[in-house]
Amino acid sequence: MQLNQGALLNVIRMFFLLLGSFVGVSVALGEAREDWWFAGWTGAIIGLGFASFMIVLDVMLRGVTIRSFSHGTFGLLIGFLCAWLVTRIGFFEAGWVEQFELAGNIFNLAIFLGFGFLGVMLALRSKREEFSLLIPYVRFRQDSLQDLPTLLDTNVIIDGRVHGICEAGFLGGAMVVPRFVLDELQKMADSADEMKRSRGKRGLDCLNRMQSTDGIDVIINDDNYASGLSGDSKMVELADELNGRILTNDSNLGKVARLKGISVLNLNELALALRPFVSPGDEVELELVKGGKDDHQAVGYLPDGTMIVVNHGKKLMGTTQAVIVAGAVQTSAGRLIFAELRDH
Repeated sequence: MQLNQGALLNVIRMFFLLLGSFVGVSVALGEAREDWWFAGWTGAIIGLGFASFMIVLDVMLRGVTIRSFSHGTFGLLIGFLCAWLVTRIGFFEAGWVEQFELAGNIFNLAIFLGFGFLGVMLALRSKREEFSLLIPYVRFRQDSLQDLPTLLDTNVIIDGRVHGICEAGFLGGAMVVPRFVLDELQKMADSADEMKRSRGKRGLDCLNRMQSTDGIDVIINDDNYASGLSGDSKMVELADELNGRILTNDSNLGKVARLKGISVLNLNELALALRPFVSPGDEVELELVKGGKDDHQAVGYLPDGTMIVVNHGKKLMGTTQAVIVAGAVQTSAGRLIFAELRDH
């Protein structure tokens, strides 16, 4: 988990300001022949001004990543290539343009600037898979699905099962916790409502356990988004920017993300897929824990919580018996299985 990244960035910025002032003073004193005091202060102010301008530029570009920069650079090169092809047709060297050398140079510059701008904007709006249209037969290597960054939403962190899944090695890559999710958990943990406070603390405890477990890489993403966006919209947008996947147990979030082509892992779907399937004739060991609806029935549960009603088992409650599945009924509450005692 990233620790106080904002403070580290501020320290680097302060060091850059001091470095800019020192370089400015050094250059000014090296060039000055007289009035060193004035030259030193002038150099310090110029160096400090340049460093401040670069820091302001850095703050304005805080949402730009290496991925976006590489896309923009590639688009700029494509734009310049198109501009060069247009200027090679000889239009600006013939006719009336030939008489005005300045006009021809201005037109050339405008063509390069215009195509360069369009190339950058189109590249930033494109996904990397779309670059294969520009370079036939060459595709960017797809990251292994196991190694993609996995975004955790609030519900799945509170659920708590993600720690065990990661610890068992079924999930690889970085576990990314967006800042707005962490803020929501903190708000819940400080809530006056006892239930919300309990859920928030459980989520924070889950993150702390994951952070302290070797082999689990937990990263806090500090990207900011417009305040009007919902949490689900922010999650989908961030997953698209990071080219990652979303781990959730919210079916609605999963549907929206899949519509936008984002890979979704749903813990509820995983739990459903891992349910042991029993069919008539199967024999299972079952602990009879309570009585059933009828006087002679006893009830037991499979490890996934599926209830099995055992006929003539009430007198054996509190023991583990071998039972044979007789049939199953699908109810609104789930799958209800009926079984008979093997020795009955």
